[in-house]
Amino acid sequence: MRQPAIGVVVIGRNEGERLKQCLRSLPKILPIVYVDSGSSDDSVAFARSLGVLAIELDLTTPFTAARARNAGWRRLLKDFPSIDAVQFVDGDCEVQPTWLVNAPTALFAGEKIAAVFGRRRERFPDASIYNRMCDDEWDVPVGTANSCGGDALFRATALVVVDGYSDDLIAGEEPDLCLRLRKQGWEVLRIAEEMTLHDAAIKSWRAWWNRSKRAGFAYANHVWKHRAVADPSWVRQIISIIAWVSLLPGSIIACLLLIFWGVSDFFLIPMIFVFLAYGLQFQRMALRKRSAGNTVKFSAVYSALILLGKFPQFLGLLMFLRARMLQKSQSIIEYKGAL
Repeated sequence: MRQPAIGVVVIGRNEGERLKQCLRSLPKILPIVYVDSGSSDDSVAFARSLGVLAIELDLTTPFTAARARNAGWRRLLKDFPSIDAVQFVDGDCEVQPTWLVNAPTALFAGEKIAAVFGRRRERFPDASIYNRMCDDEWDVPVGTANSCGGDALFRATALVVVDGYSDDLIAGEEPDLCLRLRKQGWEVLRIAEEMTLHDAAIKSWRAWWNRSKRAGFAYANHVWKHRAVADPSWVRQIISIIAWVSLLPGSIIACLLLIFWGVSDFFLIPMIFVFLAYGLQFQRMALRKRSAGNTVKFSAVYSALILLGKFPQFLGLLMFLRARMLQKSQSIIEYKGAL
């Protein structure tokens, strides 16, 4: 039995040194396609200097990571029809040396495995609390998963069957693709292998805020698109965002107004219970993180940011609703480089 033929698709936009590290980490014997989304740095020139096929997306069509990945894997299969699997890599990631050696074995261990992904780690987890949060976010359990992230090894036939990613999604394109694959009987696996080093480079509150806002937009878009068959965890996210940002604060305001108008001081009681709900939720999340082996400081800050993150996520929901009402497409929500 022949070894699976692997090709690589790298996507990026103004990743600079991160892209250089990414491309240098890839085996030179593999066919590699780099898809650039309007970079103003030397990304395209550098990729071509390494002999990598570089595609520059048409500027007249809105950029999305989904569109870039589609352009990459379709060109890869056109130029190399015998490709069995496609490794997608974000341009801010460095592929670990053993990943492309061990991952294909896991991918082709079963006929209905569409994709495998491993441990993505932050390169600089201690550079900021936001980077540390990202590192924690990437650490998902080994086994069958509902979806993967931007870095994953996909079976080429699975990509063809569902026609790849949805070009128009500005975020959340991976859960969308994985859901469509799972509806057709495919599986997605997280395996116990080191996969990539990622550089989130989130160094400011504003960058974290924008990333959270993008997440809220992605949740809303996914649930709207898939309705009854949407990923249950994303449906729960929508409910959680609305509850913590809209319903509970709304009830506090209502109680304050009723007290102000002299209806009854009794409304102090439900208002106190609402405030307690925030405290209990904070404590519950912090204890769960602490029991997982994290420090007291990280557990507390993590819990506070998760609760606060509901507010920019709510803005993301509103952005999606506005785009739907006006029937306009939303441009990508960038967070890197925000001060």
